[in-house]
Amino acid sequence: MADHMVVRLTACFFWMFPLALEAKLTYIAIRLPLKGEQAAPGAPWPLPRTWTKSTTRLMVDPTNFRFTSSMTYCDIVTSAFDRYYRILQLEKTSSLSGPEQVMTSLSVDIADKTCPGYPDPNMDESYNLTIGSTSRLTSATVWGALRGLETFSQLIYKEEEGHQLFVNKTQIIDQPRFHYRGIMLDTARHFLPMPILLKNLDAMAYNKFNVFHWHIVDDQSFPYESVEFPTLTEKGAYGPKLIYTQENVKHVIDEARLRGIRVIPEFDTPGHTQSWGKAFRSLLTPCWEDGKPGVAKPNYHGAYEIMDPSRDSTYTFMEKFIGEVVKVFPDQYLHLGMDESYPACWKSSPNITSFMKENNISTYVQLMELYVTKVLDIVERTNKSYVIWQDPIEDGTKAKPDTIVEVWRGNSTVPWQHYMTRIASQGYKTILSSCWYLNYISYGQDWRKYYQCEPQNFTGSADQHSNVIGGEACVWAEYIDGTNILSTLWPRASAVAERLWSSRDVTDVESAKFRLDQQRCRMVRRGIPAKPILDGYCGDYEFGFPESMGIYKQETQEEHPNTSAGSLVWSSSSLTFTLLLILAQKIVRIFYHL
Repeated sequence: MADHMVVRLTACFFWMFPLALEAKLTYIAIRLPLKGEQAAPGAPWPLPRTWTKSTTRLMVDPTNFRFTSSMTYCDIVTSAFDRYYRILQLEKTSSLSGPEQVMTSLSVDIADKTCPGYPDPNMDESYNLTIGSTSRLTSATVWGALRGLETFSQLIYKEEEGHQLFVNKTQIIDQPRFHYRGIMLDTARHFLPMPILLKNLDAMAYNKFNVFHWHIVDDQSFPYESVEFPTLTEKGAYGPKLIYTQENVKHVIDEARLRGIRVIPEFDTPGHTQSWGKAFRSLLTPCWEDGKPGVAKPNYHGAYEIMDPSRDSTYTFMEKFIGEVVKVFPDQYLHLGMDESYPACWKSSPNITSFMKENNISTYVQLMELYVTKVLDIVERTNKSYVIWQDPIEDGTKAKPDTIVEVWRGNSTVPWQHYMTRIASQGYKTILSSCWYLNYISYGQDWRKYYQCEPQNFTGSADQHSNVIGGEACVWAEYIDGTNILSTLWPRASAVAERLWSSRDVTDVESAKFRLDQQRCRMVRRGIPAKPILDGYCGDYEFGFPESMGIYKQETQEEHPNTSAGSLVWSSSSLTFTLLLILAQKIVRIFYHL
């Protein structure tokens, strides 16, 4: 036996309703036990605004349980009920026994009987949940009902070594702290298959995120299928199967809507546009070297780079393209990028120099402002609003008052608070992403630093703090694809979810780790391969075990017509190696402790 002391603590970890579970964690402590208060059975994530707990419990009958609502004609409500019903039937429990009262229904009462077409930026997500002799979920809108159903699902638990489901009598009054709680995925550096995007929407709903920021194209590829300019996709995508068709995009938007999630696409210009130039080279500025156009200078500029702001045809193209995009994506906002537009190529071009002289433009910042202003004007004429990265505002560009500025810069030398103060002082609504770049990974519990990042922790007035409408976790895909995106993102993004949903004073990271571990196991049981944050395991449905392998079945094009042919799907056979590896690891652990 190892000569260090091994302290084994057994804890119950409890699942999404109806996915209750028992799970055992082994904590190794050399001298001291782990800090923090261990989570009670069925602890919800993110932590609700107010949560009145009780030790009195009810038994849940998964066979006869029913949701009731006067809004069953609304597809958002009926699809939510269907999702929970389908999962409920997976739970195998013994016959009910014991002195507890049996809970067989939850009444869902929604004040606004309108079935909305699409979630809006100011959607009301508040709800009240009472579990007792009469169990009731009330909300002003269907969006609040969705959040309340998710919380209810997490309250259900199974006792250790038991076979019956329980829920404690509970009173919850809840609403989000911030309206904007986003996840940004980059599908240009590496293509992310449709099943992965859809599974990620599930994970977002489990954590009460409400915005999918889709960074859909970039220098590397143009996987969006354009109707107006089909050669953009034909020449800019990695391949004919690695595209998001119009049907795919609609499917993502529809599935997101059913979960109360907005979809904001990003088409970044004038930089990050190499893939655009594969079909329309005239959009890009020819870079000069040794007196010749279209010649790259290593570590300085490419051969063709950054949109050409001197040509009227550039703006004619953008007007047609944006006109298409606003018809495809129903959200009020488009993300227009505008970041990292390095002027090296412009500086090398005698054509750009002549244009600047003719138009009394003395700096490249002013040239950038000319481009930005014209593109923003195009969007305004469509009656849409926009989100942009901080770069042009920081350089002095003036945008219309309802512009949302996303702050992404910050490091140990110049922290993000410096940039947030500068942007907020100009009166814009802001989103923070600087401290939530989850593509950067490290060994251990790096979720802690994400949990401890406070979006309003910068120098500014009360009005400037109130202009922070939320934030988002970003995953850039230089080293991310369908094989590792979900395990990279979750449950680290869950830490961001609680920071954006729960009250500002919810800051006990030591106690949060126990609830987060429950949430991680909850997601694993639901088919999300979320990485561990503590020692232990989530029961016999640890990801890769037969119970979880069935979550990803082989799906045909006929079953999911909106999935591109050739898209990656998970199947039992594809996880055989994973299963063998996990079993081998278990055997090694057993011998280690002998």
